[in-house]
Amino acid sequence: MVRSRFRGVVALALVAALAACGTRDSGAPNLDSLDNELVDAGDTSNIRDPALMSALQDQIMVDPTLAQQANNDAVRPPARPYSGAVPPDGIAVPPGGAAATSGAATSERLKSAPAPTRGSGCIQCEAARQSLTLGALAARQKDPRTSGCARTLRYSARWAERLPADLPLYPDARVAEAAGSQSGSCTMRAVSFASSAPLQKVLDWYYTRAINAGYSAEHQADGAEHVLGGTRNRDDGAFALFLTSRADGGTDVDLVANNGR
Repeated sequence: MVRSRFRGVVALALVAALAACGTRDSGAPNLDSLDNELVDAGDTSNIRDPALMSALQDQIMVDPTLAQQANNDAVRPPARPYSGAVPPDGIAVPPGGAAATSGAATSERLKSAPAPTRGSGCIQCEAARQSLTLGALAARQKDPRTSGCARTLRYSARWAERLPADLPLYPDARVAEAAGSQSGSCTMRAVSFASSAPLQKVLDWYYTRAINAGYSAEHQADGAEHVLGGTRNRDDGAFALFLTSRADGGTDVDLVANNGR
C-alpha cells in the first residue's frame, strides 16, 4: 500500500516537471514580436515602412568576381594581388577622339605649336622637377602676380571647374589634383590632370586656345619635359602649361593660370 502511494507521488512529480519544461515565461520578450515592433515603428495602423521592409527582406548583393578572390579558406596567400586597377584614361573617349567632346575644339582648326627651345636654360622645366605640389609650382612662376598668390592657394577639386574660360581643361582630362585662390586680387587656378591624347596634340590644342585668346606663347623643352607659357597685356593674364608623355601614349599635364572664374 505504501509502495503504491509512493509510485503515485513520483508519477505526479514527473508530470509536473514535464509541464514546467513546456511552459514559457509569459513575461520574457518574444524575438518575433520585437522584430515586428521594430518594423512597425509604433505605427498602430500596421502599415509598415516600404524602405525599411525592402532593406530587411531584399537579398544581399554579392560581387561573384570579388567573392572568388576572397580566398578565406586557403592556407597560402592568394596567387595574385586583388584587382583594384584604375581604368585607363581613354575608357570614356568617344569614337571621334577626345576633341569630339568639345564644341570649341571642333570649330577651331588647331595651330601647330612652334618647335621648342631646348637645353638647360629651361628654368620652368627645372621648377616643375623640383616642385612636389601645385602650390610649390605656382610659387616658382616667372609672373609675379601668379607667384605672389601661391601662398593663398586652397586645394579642392572644384577649382578645376573654374579655370579661365579661354584655357579650360582638355576635353578628356582626368583630374588628379586642383587648387585655387579667390583672395583679394588673386584669381589663380592650378590643376594636374592626365589625358589619353599624345603630348603634341595636347600642346597644339592649348597653343591654339592661347593664341586665339590674345596670349603670347613660348615653347621650351628639356628632355621629355615640355613647357608652354605666355602672358596677355590687356588684363595681366598669364599661364604656364607643363607636359610630359605617359608610358601608355597619353600625357600628364600641370596647368597654372590666373584670371580664373
